[in-house]
Amino acid sequence: MRVTGDDMDGFEGEASSTSMVSGASSPYQPTTEPVMHGRGLRGIRCDLAYIRSLFGILKCIQVVLSLFAFISIETIMECSPCEGLYFFEFVSCSAFVVTGVLLLLFSLNLHTRIPHINWTMTDLGNTVISALFFFIASVILASLNHKSGAEISAAVFGFLATLSYMVNAVLALRKWKDGNRSQNIHQTSDYIRARSESRDVDCRPEIQRLDA
Repeated sequence: MRVTGDDMDGFEGEASSTSMVSGASSPYQPTTEPVMHGRGLRGIRCDLAYIRSLFGILKCIQVVLSLFAFISIETIMECSPCEGLYFFEFVSCSAFVVTGVLLLLFSLNLHTRIPHINWTMTDLGNTVISALFFFIASVILASLNHKSGAEISAAVFGFLATLSYMVNAVLALRKWKDGNRSQNIHQTSDYIRARSESRDVDCRPEIQRLDA
């Protein structure tokens, strides 16, 4: 059978039209939608559930008590000796800054954007260290003060902050233990499931014959 030039022209026209139709209906067409490279600070919202929780309330109390303790110690104009006052000033300022940053991260859910940090352990470490240093600084300030109103109020705020940090530390430790316990239970269930599946394969020789 001989194919003429007119037949070839018709065939090429049909092929081109077919390719255009298939190309138009193909799901793999390039898109012109912009690619989102990052969300930045979009989507930040205040987590009222955390603020109303026991951890959130304790964080707010700790920030307020640390601030009041720092303000009280800053109103003292004379001291002798001054080492205890300087140490209390450092502890109250550090606790206010660190706890305030953690409160901001947790209340705005910013900590979820940094998942490689164990925030439960971070909170536990901060509360334990703050409770210990606040207790030491408050005892030193109470033993070396000159019965002034500013020193007494600073020591009172220091002991109250110590109590709030101790309660937070106990709750954070319990939360950390519960998280480890649930993780161990999940790993154990996965191991038992894998062992049972392997035993099922061993008990079914037809599967072994198919594998062989």
